[in-house]
Amino acid sequence: MQTHIVPVGFDYDRLIAPLVRDRLTVDRVVLLEGAVGSEANVEYSRNLGAKLEKDFQNLLGAETERFTLPDVYDYDAAFEQAYDLINAELDSGNEVWVNVSSMPRPVSFAFATAAHSIGVEREADREAIHTYYTAPEKYLETELAEELRAGTDLMADLLAETDDDRAREWLDSAESLLAEFDERGTTIGAKEIGEGHIVELPVASFSNVKPFEELILFTLGEHGVFESVSELAQTLARELGEEYTDAFRSKVIYNVDRLGPGGKGYIEQEEHGKSYRTRLSRIGELWVRSHAEDEE
Repeated sequence: MQTHIVPVGFDYDRLIAPLVRDRLTVDRVVLLEGAVGSEANVEYSRNLGAKLEKDFQNLLGAETERFTLPDVYDYDAAFEQAYDLINAELDSGNEVWVNVSSMPRPVSFAFATAAHSIGVEREADREAIHTYYTAPEKYLETELAEELRAGTDLMADLLAETDDDRAREWLDSAESLLAEFDERGTTIGAKEIGEGHIVELPVASFSNVKPFEELILFTLGEHGVFESVSELAQTLARELGEEYTDAFRSKVIYNVDRLGPGGKGYIEQEEHGKSYRTRLSRIGELWVRSHAEDEE
């Protein structure tokens, strides 16, 4: 079965037209809609999702489901949702196609990176995972701007003959909008997201993790920061019910090194006196979040 995972933004054609034109097999579609933004934007995306749901069923005969992405700027949550969705489809024996043409960039990158990471982890299923992009034939923003410009010229001519307060107000607003468009392009400003204005997009290419390495990662995920590797080893020994010995400590140090910056990159360490403060890296946090069900 061919499953297409499609984050929905403000596009229609790019999400369905290539599948129809190239006559691709589409058995199942998962549509994801954002729930953050202005009321008008959310409603517009929701209406597009409803139209896509109907047309995927009517034009391609595909079974369609719709899900919500609570925050389209939360990269980690989008990655986790993508990871779960793709793995669930693969576990069901389906081939997965991920469309990253629409939605805000954090979602597109999260879904593309999750697909890549799963391809690294699940080597046997690598050929069943596809990430694709469709380029638009044209952008409507510039055409809308030119039509608005023509409208302001027409309104200016009309106001030369008769004065109307509403028409004058519209002309002033339209000219101000065009001036901003000419100066800044299609967007304005930088939105504050969380405590800053940027969303870091980590490179998450997961590696196969051995059972003891998994235990270390989940323990770091549960406890946060350890002031030393010895403290981490003592916690692991206690939770495993094992005796804390030099051999056990050496085993932990060896595996932490394998998971650290010189290895898989899931752990970062900071020199702290004679010890090394040990915590999960950003990619390590993503790994723990996306594998939480495995721990359970």
